[in-house]
Amino acid sequence: MTAHTVEYIRYRVPEQQSAEFLAAYTRAAAQLAAAPQCVDYELARCEEEPESFILRITWTSIADHLEGFRRSELFPPFLAEVRPYVERIEEMRHYRPTPVRGTGAAVPTLYDWAGGDAAFSRLTSIFYDKVVKDDLLAPLFAGLPPEHAEHVALWLGEVFGGPARYSENQGGHGHMVAKHMGRDIGEAQRRRWVDLIQDAADEAGLPTDAEFRSAFLAYVEWGTRLAVYFSGPDAQPPAEQPVPKWNWGAMPPYQG
Repeated sequence: MTAHTVEYIRYRVPEQQSAEFLAAYTRAAAQLAAAPQCVDYELARCEEEPESFILRITWTSIADHLEGFRRSELFPPFLAEVRPYVERIEEMRHYRPTPVRGTGAAVPTLYDWAGGDAAFSRLTSIFYDKVVKDDLLAPLFAGLPPEHAEHVALWLGEVFGGPARYSENQGGHGHMVAKHMGRDIGEAQRRRWVDLIQDAADEAGLPTDAEFRSAFLAYVEWGTRLAVYFSGPDAQPPAEQPVPKWNWGAMPPYQG
């Protein structure tokens, strides 16, 4: 996946012009929202120096910004709104994100929100009890080793932001993917897997708030569809990658 580029534009706008400036960018933002080259944008105001503003725009690439958006029919109306403030620009540059990123403790991980190790152990224990009794999935999991449920609990715990115990004891993403190679998982089996793990989540007492369950289901959908792909006859093992990290409304920076 190609890394996005982030444009920062720093303005210094006199206090008496700030209301007009914000109104102009509110109108100009409609052009950004309509641009296929724009990922997201945010205008922030300095708390210590209210005359200072920073506009952050994430573009799909620097070329898409300079050669795409700026040459599109969206750029003239955008520029018309912000032109009166061009002379107030102190910096306008593009930046490439680095791997240094994350969230602080003010935002609980999905792992903590779910209830930690105990919650994921309950989840996988209940889930695999259902799996071995299910007519569609039982053949796929024939000969399931007794420690499998706990290994998957470690995997899910790490995926959702918990300790890296799966990585330390089992391996990374490639190790998990390898377990699905050649198994020829069908769509009906995938959907049954998704249904049963949601039922197990209910029985295990995992949080039922919409934010957690939407993130939980997003991973389940992503992971099971990846499993189907890698179980097929033409799949090639991926390069070794770390265990994916799932967060609130986020997904890992690779597709397979």
